Amino acid sequence: YISLNRMHIKFLNSEREDIKMDAMSDQQPLAVKVNGGKPIPKFGLRDKIGYAFGDVGTTFLMGILASFESIYFTNVLGISPVISGTILSVTTIVGAFTDLAVGRMADKRHLGKKGRFHPWIKSMKWALGLSVLLIYMPFIQSWSMGAKITYISCASIFYIACLSAFNIPYGSLAAAISSDPDDRTSLSIYRSVGSAIGAGGTGFVLPYLVYTTSKTGQQILSGTRLFYCAIGCFLLAMICYTIMYTLTTERVVVEHKNPVKGGKLAASLFKDRALISFLAAEIVIVLSTSFSSFLTTYMFSTYFQSKQALSIALLFNYANTIVLSFFAKPLASKFGKKKIVSIALFMSSILYLVVYIMQIHNVWLYLVLSFFTTLCFSMFNIMTWAFMTDVIDYHQYVSGMREDGTIYSVNMFGRKVAQTLNSFFSGAILTAIGYKASTTGSLTQSPEVLRGIYALATLVPFVLLMIGALILTFWYPLSKKELEKVSAKLKVVNKTNKE
Repeated sequence: YISLNRMHIKFLNSEREDIKMDAMSDQQPLAVKVNGGKPIPKFGLRDKIGYAFGDVGTTFLMGILASFESIYFTNVLGISPVISGTILSVTTIVGAFTDLAVGRMADKRHLGKKGRFHPWIKSMKWALGLSVLLIYMPFIQSWSMGAKITYISCASIFYIACLSAFNIPYGSLAAAISSDPDDRTSLSIYRSVGSAIGAGGTGFVLPYLVYTTSKTGQQILSGTRLFYCAIGCFLLAMICYTIMYTLTTERVVVEHKNPVKGGKLAASLFKDRALISFLAAEIVIVLSTSFSSFLTTYMFSTYFQSKQALSIALLFNYANTIVLSFFAKPLASKFGKKKIVSIALFMSSILYLVVYIMQIHNVWLYLVLSFFTTLCFSMFNIMTWAFMTDVIDYHQYVSGMREDGTIYSVNMFGRKVAQTLNSFFSGAILTAIGYKASTTGSLTQSPEVLRGIYALATLVPFVLLMIGALILTFWYPLSKKELEKVSAKLKVVNKTNKE
C-alpha cells in the first residue's frame, strides 16, 4: 500500500469495501431459524431485564469468590499468600485459553432452536454452580497442606473452565440480541446493574454471615459458614439463569457456511487497532480494579479492623454502578463512551493519589473517599460490555468477518491476563511487605506491614488507572463520530445480505 499513489490507494479501499460485502455472503442473518420457529419479538425491556438477570446470577457465584477466595486460602486453609497467588495465577492462565477455545467453538457451532449462544448457557450453568461449591467444601480444612494445595488447584481449574463455557456465550449474547449501538449500551448498563445487585447483595450480607469473633476479639473467617453461603448463592444463581434464558432473544444470528480459517482470523485480529488498543487499556484497568478489590478485604479487616466498614465498602463497590446507570447512557449518547470513560479514569487516578498523600487513619473518612474513587473507575466497568460489542462491529467493518464469540473471548483473554497478573503479584507483594498468614486471627501485623498495605491500596491504582486513561484517550480509535460511521456502513452490509 505504501508504494502506491493516492489514486491507487483510493481504488483499493473501494475494492476492499466490495470484498467485505462478498465476505459477508457466507454469514447470512438467519434469525428466522431460531427462537423455536416463533416470530422474533422486537428488542425491548424484556431483553434488558433478562440480560441483567444473567449477571445477577453470575455475581452471586463470582462475588463469593472475588470477596473471600484469597483470604479463605490464607486464613482458613493456612496456605501462604505466595502459593495461593500462584494457584490463582495458573488457573487464570488456563482460563484465558479456555475462553479462546469456547469462543471459537461457539462461532463454529451450528445454530440451535434458541440461536448460537443460548444452548451453551442452558447446559453449562449447572457445572459453573457446582464448581464454586467444590472450592468451599469444608471437609478439606482437616487435610494435610499438600492435599489442600492439590485439591484447591484442581477445583480452581475446574471452576475457571466452567466459567469460560458459560461466560463467553453469555457475553457474546449481547451482540446477538440487537445490532443497534444504543440498544447495546442499554444492555451493558442493565448487565452492570445486575452485577451490582448480585455482588452488592452478597458483599453487604456475607461479611455478617461468614465471620466469627475469637476470644481475643479478632474477626475470624469461618470456612463452614462460607460453604453454606455458597449453597445459597448457587440456588439463587440457577433461578436467575433460568429467567435470563427465557426472556432474551437472539436477533443478529449468522450461520457460517464456510468458517474462517484460524490463520486468516488471527491475522485480522492483530491488524485490528480497536481490538488491540482496547485490550491494552483493559489489561491495566482490570489489573487496577482487581488489585483494589483484592486489597479491600485486607484494608478493612487488617488495617482498620472493622467488619462493619468492610460490609459497607463491598456494598459501595457495586452501589455506585446503580448510581451511574441513571447517567451513563445519556452521557454516552451525547459525548461518546470513549470520552466519558477516559475523563472518569483520570479523575479516579488523581483521587487515589490524594488519599495516599492524606494518610488517613479514620476508617469512615477512608470509606467515603473510597466511594468516590470507585464511582469514577466504575464508569469503565459499566461500559465495558458496550465497548466489546463496538469492537465486534468494528472488526466486521474492517475485515468483513462476523465472529462474535471469538472477538469476545479475545477481550476476555485480556481480562484473564490482568487477573493472572493480579493473582501472582498480589500474593507476592503481600509476602514481600512481611504479611503473615494466620488461621486463628490472633496474629497482629507489624506497623510496617500496615503502612505497606495502605501504600499498595492507593498508589498502585493511581498509576494503573492513569495509564488506562491515556491509552483510551490517544490510541483507542472508536470515538462517537467513528462509531456512527461504522454503524451506518454495517446497516448497508446487513441489509444487502438479507436481500
